[in-house]
Amino acid sequence: MHTLDTLSFDNSYTQLPEHFFQRVKPTPLTDPYLISLNTEVAQWLDLDPCALKPDRLAEIFSGQASLPGADPIAMKYTGHQFGVYNPDLGDGRGVLLGEVINEAGERLDLHLKGAGKTPFSRFGDGRAVLRSSIREYLVSEAMHGLGIPTTRALCLVGSKQLAMRDGGMEPCATVLRVTPCHVRFGHFEYFYYSRRHDDLKILADYCLERYFSDCLEQDNPYLAMLQVIIRRTAKLVAQWQAYGFVHAVLNTDNMSLIGETFDYGPFSFMDTYKPDTISNQNDHKGRYAFSQQPAVVHWNLACLAQTLLTLVDKDALVKALDGYPALYEVAFLEQMRGRLGLAQAEEQDTQLVDDLLQLFTEQAVDMNRFFRRLAEFDGSEASLTKLMELLRNPAAINDWLLRYEHRLQREDQPAAQRAEQMNKINPEFVLRNYMAQEAIRTATDGDFTLVNDLLALLRKPMQPNKQFAYYAESPPDWAGAICLTCSS
Repeated sequence: MHTLDTLSFDNSYTQLPEHFFQRVKPTPLTDPYLISLNTEVAQWLDLDPCALKPDRLAEIFSGQASLPGADPIAMKYTGHQFGVYNPDLGDGRGVLLGEVINEAGERLDLHLKGAGKTPFSRFGDGRAVLRSSIREYLVSEAMHGLGIPTTRALCLVGSKQLAMRDGGMEPCATVLRVTPCHVRFGHFEYFYYSRRHDDLKILADYCLERYFSDCLEQDNPYLAMLQVIIRRTAKLVAQWQAYGFVHAVLNTDNMSLIGETFDYGPFSFMDTYKPDTISNQNDHKGRYAFSQQPAVVHWNLACLAQTLLTLVDKDALVKALDGYPALYEVAFLEQMRGRLGLAQAEEQDTQLVDDLLQLFTEQAVDMNRFFRRLAEFDGSEASLTKLMELLRNPAAINDWLLRYEHRLQREDQPAAQRAEQMNKINPEFVLRNYMAQEAIRTATDGDFTLVNDLLALLRKPMQPNKQFAYYAESPPDWAGAICLTCSS
């Protein structure tokens, strides 16, 4: 096990040409303190959680001290924001401290979000506030618990320092984000639109070597890399749709090259199934509504593919992109079969799923609570009543449920085994907006208990928890009034 001072750094990105980034040191926060430590991520980095001192964590990840071996940089990229190309993007409030290699040989980026101004901050102050930091810290672990690819976070550090936001002065914080990859679609767009094709090839070669080494053996490694990215990203958005997750800001600069959920902002897990849900109140035209996510991701992938025109034949790029819809549909149906407890594939399953989603829409069903109760359904009146409680018109489920029972009869597995498998992928708990809001409110008052309790709860979302059983019930009435924006 390592200490913070003996982490094994090997900062490969800083070995690229210097105009790929700007070296910059974090600007220290005043009076920092540790709010939470994610012990699982600490162990991922080969750190002994019991040996980590809160004051030392706060000192380093508030920017007051540096890590031996780190080489902090702000990465340059661009991207399409709400469909419009913006050439002035980059790490505006985050600093890539460096790359750590753990004992398993994994290369992991340490990225400090809220680290202060960088050359790419534009008119921003480079800070992240406690509100948004808590949300990202918790949701990254919640997504990991659901099995959805995501960045994770080592720790959350608070401060008495304040920053001005839409609602007034708010306390600042930092999140130490950990992931194998911080390269975005926007990195490639930067070099493509600035006509630096030699630099784009350098970046592509770097990404092939670091993230897609299996593609190096293919006839055209760049095309093979894109095909992997398309496949991973299609599966990722299928998982979002299957669990009712709304990313809310799917700009190309918020798209991870390796298919992880990245750069959390005004995200939501839908309390009731509404395809036109817009989680970000700044999204006035609904570009990033829940139902639009698969198509927007396809559009984003096309932006990435376009940057490879100097490396891959256009027809091959188009063919790869044309394969996305089928990849998404297959991945989504696979996710939904799992949620329904169907181990075998039948052609009629598509209609069964489509009709269920239509039922969810018409009856404003909480999809995650529904699937959890569906696992308990055994034909008894008690289990039927539990399902019907989730619908505006209880009788509306009768036809679908009868077809579902007939479908289950063609499965080989016993009911008990089916229920067990369903409970392994259908969560008892998801991070609802009101839960995050409660944690933000208590943390703002100086009580971090709920932040840490939710971290533990969401890490194992499939397991019942008597202490927090109320979080598995219907959200309170005030939850619907929560307003989320890009302001963080």
